Amino acid sequence: MQWADADAVTLRALQRAEIAARYGTPDSEPGLVPSQADIAAFFVARADDGIPVGCGGLRHLGGGVGEVKRMYVVPARRGSGVAVAILDALEDWARGQGWTTLRLETGTAQPDAVRFYTRSGYQRIPNFGAYAGVETSLCFERVLEAQRSA
Repeated sequence: MQWADADAVTLRALQRAEIAARYGTPDSEPGLVPSQADIAAFFVARADDGIPVGCGGLRHLGGGVGEVKRMYVVPARRGSGVAVAILDALEDWARGQGWTTLRLETGTAQPDAVRFYTRSGYQRIPNFGAYAGVETSLCFERVLEAQRSA
């Protein structure tokens, strides 16, 4: 897990700054803020030259369900396949843990994220957990297919 990696810290800060700008508030996180203590896996994607270009993590919700947290790709690399690679890595890791479902929350000011997750097979669900009743939250879920054989 790379949660404490300096590049991971920087990428998460960039993600939070972008979210703050989109929603006009520095704190739009309903519920428990992700931390090393509650993130089961965290990945940093790097370009061929080693430059960090994106990140994403998973929080275990119990019962074979995980939540995608802090998914982010630097603007210059969006549309390049980095987000797909990160999400694939998260889903593969979750399958390896025996998880059957991934959920996530994004928001009304993130139509690009909504398009990405919808194209990736996530379907809109009622807001869950801390997101219930939050008007700017949009929640999605994907049932993971069985572990791919090598």
